Amino acid sequence: MSHNNLCLFALGMGTSFGQKVSERLGVALSRCEERDFEDGEHKIRSLVNVREKDVFVIQPLYSDSRQSVNDKLCRLLFFIGALRDASAKRVTAVLPYLCYARKDRKTQFRDPVTTRYVAKLLEAVQTDRVLAMDVHNLAAFQNAFNCRTDHLEAQKLFVDYFLSSSILSERDKVVVVSPDAGGTKRAEQFREALSKALGKEVTTAFMEKQRSGGVIRKGGAMAGEVKNRIAIIIDDLVSTGTTLNRAAEVCQERGAKKIYAAATHGLFVGQANEILAASALEKVIIADTIPPFRLNEKIIKEKLQVVDSARLFADAIQCVHSGNSLIELLEI
Repeated sequence: MSHNNLCLFALGMGTSFGQKVSERLGVALSRCEERDFEDGEHKIRSLVNVREKDVFVIQPLYSDSRQSVNDKLCRLLFFIGALRDASAKRVTAVLPYLCYARKDRKTQFRDPVTTRYVAKLLEAVQTDRVLAMDVHNLAAFQNAFNCRTDHLEAQKLFVDYFLSSSILSERDKVVVVSPDAGGTKRAEQFREALSKALGKEVTTAFMEKQRSGGVIRKGGAMAGEVKNRIAIIIDDLVSTGTTLNRAAEVCQERGAKKIYAAATHGLFVGQANEILAASALEKVIIADTIPPFRLNEKIIKEKLQVVDSARLFADAIQCVHSGNSLIELLEI
């Protein structure tokens, strides 16, 4: 299909991911100018004509050493606003990692519901569509936006990894573990996909996660059998690694043969290096939505496996541009 009417931008630290998407899509990244001023203000503008174009803007919304989450969000908003002022026909925000997705409901009196506020900000600058991957709460994501949304899932990428690696043999019994009760639906979907791909039954288990003063308690109850099985802990993201490590410890205590974790977004903040180094996990498999720049080289070499999601995003952009369905992209 012709891409004459498609413009693809990648902002800031998202350029490396955007370049991979560009290569797989067969569309060169369009040029833009980002300027910082001495007082901390900035501007960003397209250096190409976007009038009546179908524009996609890639911006993973995570903090790094140069820009905070809020910096990146603000730049994205200003750029989308500028694109609409420049008469872009349609603008899609491509967000490999969506910030503030974990604050999707009130857990204390007068709490903000930040997921909804981010949606309102994107809509205020006339964003036509939002394309994101493995948001924390899919229902909250879909309900927060009035504009169109598309949601990608990494489970197919993880299934392909476990099939292509030598981790699972025909004789191995496999159990998919949710590290908390809230993730049971995600774990069940992954279990079904893995069962179908392996051609044999995969079981499921889940942990009961308890917090006290914002700190996750060690130990805890587990429902499901993990003894003498390969355990795969599935989650949407890794923050400090505490939740995955706690689930891995319980699996180890209950006799799991080997323990792996698959989580889409690797934030790896706080004491993640120390926690993962001491963890019972054989490997942590993540997507490339956030580069693992906070982990040391030893942990990356010994414990981490990164799977490529750029092709999935490229295929999704092609589907949106051409008006085709995204469903086939996610089927196992």
